[in-house]
Amino acid sequence: MSATIRWGVLGAAAIATGRTMPAIIEAPSASLVALASRDAAKGRAVAEQFGIPRLHASYDALLADPEVDAVYIPLPNQLHFDWALRAMQAGKHVLCEKPLCTSAEQVAALIAERDRSGVHIEEGFAFRNHPQWAKLADILAAGTIGRVCAVHCTLAKQFLDPADVRNQLDAGGGALYDLGSYAISACNLIFQRPPARVVAAMDRDPAFGIDRLTSALLDYGDRHAVFTVGTQSGAYGWGTHQQLSVLGSQGWLRMNFGFAHARPTACQLEVGDGSHVGAFATATYTFEPANHYVLQIERFSQHLRGAAVAFWPIEDALHTLRTIEALFASARQDGWQTLAR
Repeated sequence: MSATIRWGVLGAAAIATGRTMPAIIEAPSASLVALASRDAAKGRAVAEQFGIPRLHASYDALLADPEVDAVYIPLPNQLHFDWALRAMQAGKHVLCEKPLCTSAEQVAALIAERDRSGVHIEEGFAFRNHPQWAKLADILAAGTIGRVCAVHCTLAKQFLDPADVRNQLDAGGGALYDLGSYAISACNLIFQRPPARVVAAMDRDPAFGIDRLTSALLDYGDRHAVFTVGTQSGAYGWGTHQQLSVLGSQGWLRMNFGFAHARPTACQLEVGDGSHVGAFATATYTFEPANHYVLQIERFSQHLRGAAVAFWPIEDALHTLRTIEALFASARQDGWQTLAR
C-alpha cells in the first residue's frame, strides 16, 4: 500500500465538496487522487478546485482505476447499495454516507461481500470520531452517572426545497432515514445493542410524501430511548438543531451539539452526578472546534494502514436499518413492532 491511502470520490455532491474532499486533503494519511462525475463541466470545475489529478467520466471507470485504494460514496441514499457493492467487488475499501442502505437486506448483502472480499467498509457517521464521544464512553464506563436507564434525542432542520433529495420519497428521503439514523446509531452505541421492540408516530408531508416529523420509543428491555426528528422544524441556519441526553441511575449527561457539525464548532458535554439539583451540571467538559470529517478520514486511512484505531463494523448499520424498517411498519400498523434478529 502507498505511503498515504489514495482516495477516489463518486460524484461531486455538496457534502463531498463542502466537507469530505477538504477533509481528505487535510488528513495526513490520505490523498485525494480521483473524482468521477457524470457531469463533465462540473467534474472539471471540482477537479480543478481541489487539484485532483484524475477525472473519470463514469463511476465504473474510477472503480477500475488501479491507483485508487479507497472510495468515498456521497450519492443519494437509493444509490448507496449498488455502488458500495460494485466498489467492494472491484477491491476498493469503502466509506459510504449514511444511511448505508435503504433496507436491512441490502446491508446483509454488503456484509456478505465484505466477508468474501476482505475489503473494509464503514458507514459515514462522522460524529463518532469527535472527541466528545470518547469522553462520553469514558464517563459511562467509570460509572459516574450509574447504570444507563434512558436516552433522549432530538434532531431537526428546515429542509423545504422540493429538489432536495431529503424531500424525495423514492430517493430514500424523509426525517427517519436522514436524521433518525443518527439518533438510532447513537442510542445503540450508548446501550451497546439494538432495541427489542419499537413504536412510532409519523406525520407525512402531503406533497412530498416523506415523513417530516417522526417520534419513536425504543424498548431495550430494562431501559428505553426516545427520539424526535423533523425536516420541517427547528433551525433555519447552517446547523441542525440537536440535543442528546442520557439518564443514569445516579445522574445524567447531555450534549449540546452531539451529532453532525456542518462547521467545526466548540461544544459542551455536561454531567450531573448524584448530587445535582434540577438540570444544573456538576461538571462541564468543553471541546474546542474539531473537524470530525478530517478525524474520520484520518482514522479510516490509519486503519487501512494497519494502525490500532477504532472502527465501526457495518453490522451497526444492519441494526439501524432493521429499526428504521420496524418504525415504518409501526406507523403503518399503529402498534409495537418486534425487531428481526
